[in-house]
Amino acid sequence: MESSSRSRQVTKFRWKIENFSLIETKKHYSDNFFVGGNPWRVLIFPEGNTVEHYLSIYLVVADAATLPSGWTRYARVRFSIINQIKPKSSTYKETSHKLNKKECDWGYTEFLSLSELHDPRKGYLKNDTCLVEVDVSTDESIDLPAPEFIVESDPNEADHGKPALKKQKTAITNPEEEINASALALVLSCLEQLPSNAQPCSSIETIKPKEYPSEEDMDALFTSLESVLASHKVYSSEEVKEAISIIEEALCMAPASATFFEIGKLSTLDKAFKVLSSSDCSSALTVEQKTELLALEKNLKEVPQRVAKATQDKALLSEKESLKLTLTRDLEHSLNFFKQGKAELIQIEQKIASLHEQVDEEEKKKTDILAARAEKFKITNDKKMELEALGKEWPEYEAKAKAAEDELKTVAAEWSRMKDFISSTKESFRKGTD
Repeated sequence: MESSSRSRQVTKFRWKIENFSLIETKKHYSDNFFVGGNPWRVLIFPEGNTVEHYLSIYLVVADAATLPSGWTRYARVRFSIINQIKPKSSTYKETSHKLNKKECDWGYTEFLSLSELHDPRKGYLKNDTCLVEVDVSTDESIDLPAPEFIVESDPNEADHGKPALKKQKTAITNPEEEINASALALVLSCLEQLPSNAQPCSSIETIKPKEYPSEEDMDALFTSLESVLASHKVYSSEEVKEAISIIEEALCMAPASATFFEIGKLSTLDKAFKVLSSSDCSSALTVEQKTELLALEKNLKEVPQRVAKATQDKALLSEKESLKLTLTRDLEHSLNFFKQGKAELIQIEQKIASLHEQVDEEEKKKTDILAARAEKFKITNDKKMELEALGKEWPEYEAKAKAAEDELKTVAAEWSRMKDFISSTKESFRKGTD
């Protein structure tokens, strides 16, 4: 990973990402590099940012968190994913933007489709290594040197976390060269297309070329040379037969067991298709057979995703059935709970009503008792008062009773005397008559 300055305000940053298929994080950052004295870095989403089937790439203000409020920073940037087989067919996109606190990164959500990125024939991944180049200018008066064989795209097609427009820089390739060019011609083509440090930038001084090629230039050359030589490898008839057998074996397997279709890895099946699509082998095939062969490879490599999705959908139904059964049982339990509760409430209400009747009866008894006690209290109080009054008169009554007793004794005595008198008188008359 290295940056090479073209001027104080224009920098080319090269990022070599090894073991690309082993990246497990959603975001993958480069080291910091400096343009115009300010730190930047590159951010990629190997599996896409909010989109599927695309690699996303952005230029990030590395020190955004420490900048004062209200900061802005202009950048014109060209992102490149290098085709390590045919560098002239590399994918380029260019944009410009004034970044700020809310938009501290800028780039393309749909930069390169994953199917192209992971296709060994496209050359974007070589030995599981991806080469990223970023040209950055921070001076609005400076344009980036235009790369050769690239159709210019609309600079407004870039976005911040949104899908990019389909209009983009498209590499110009010649299919005839791809099949018929000799190894030497392709090597010379690689030499011609290597980045040049002598390209002029408009509005600034001409940049002087380096006396010797950089290590990056040499690495790119020999990487391309390896790819060129590999593309012209001649396969034997035995290798072709073996390749056909490998593909037949894959087709005889159940789709769910096709575990060797792992994206981004050179597998036995990839090699088999590579053998069949080689120039020597493909020359024996008709155009329809070549087209069918490419479609077959694509369909086979899509099998794992399709099987995984189908298996997931099937498992999802089983999971939902289990959930449905659990919910049904819980709801039945709840229904029984509410029914039982309602019956218990009715019984309790009946008991409460019965208790209310008993309370009313007892209240009536209480009222009757209170009324009887009140009446008894009145009678008792009257008798008490009468008794108290009698107690006060009692001595008088006792005196009268004693006087009456004496009177009765006197009367009895007088009565006895009168009786005795009559008796004596009677005796006297009796004697007088005799």
